[in-house]
Parts: sequence; structure tokens; C-alpha cells
Amino acid sequence: MIFREDENRTLDKQTAFNLNIIRKWAINILKLLEVDAKPLRLKKKRYAIGTNPEKYIARVMSL
Repeated sequence: MIFREDENRTLDKQTAFNLNIIRKWAINILKLLEVDAKPLRLKKKRYAIGTNPEKYIARVMSL
């Protein structure tokens, strides 16, 4: 539960489906991206990228 999926209260089914696809895409990118020398949990990776996104943008674009 990286993006608090259980708290999502989207009523429109198509919107919920689209958000699910975006969430899965973001999780896959987080799994592929190496943030630090040691392995990090996905929540910690997300936090590290959120604090300094410029540092990791080039890495994401090369995926």
C-alpha cells in the first residue's frame, strides 16, 4: 500500500481503472529505479525522489 490505495473513494469506475493503471506504472518505475547504493523499500524510494526530484529525473527518463 504505497499510494494509500485503500483510502481512494473514486466512484466512477473508469476513473478508478485509470488511477489503478497509473499506480501500477509508478510502482514498476520505483522497482526499476536505483535510488541509493543499498536497496530501499518502495515507500522510502518514493520519499527520497520526492525530496529531490531533479536528481532522479534523468534516471527515470532513461528507463
